[in-house]
Amino acid sequence: MPSLDFQAVREVVNISQVLEIVGFVATEQSGDQVRGPCPVHGSTSPDSRSLSANLRRNTFQCFKCGAKGNQLDLYATITGLPIHEAALQLCEKAGVDLQQMLLSLTKRPLRPRGIREEEPVSPVDSETTGYNSK
Repeated sequence: MPSLDFQAVREVVNISQVLEIVGFVATEQSGDQVRGPCPVHGSTSPDSRSLSANLRRNTFQCFKCGAKGNQLDLYATITGLPIHEAALQLCEKAGVDLQQMLLSLTKRPLRPRGIREEEPVSPVDSETTGYNSK
């Protein structure tokens, strides 16, 4: 299974796109906040306001079923797919070039792992600290 850069997926596909893909229809909007029926647990009333999504922060929360997270979490939870498969499917549905998401891992610098070199520490001087090291 190829590696996938989840951060890149979240940067390219926003929560508005996810909500549109899953057929969410907001019953209320105030600024960057939308409310409506939760597609996670399947609100039965079209007037439900249990799901709240922040379009600027790409986050959501359902006040009934407790589901919450980012746009990728939302899609994975609704579809019941593991996060990797959900990200691949979401990119496909949003029209995102998967090669771009797979290759972006090689473009980012890798963080060094393991032992780090520390800066040398100067010896303690008894005149400046007031302690005698003997």
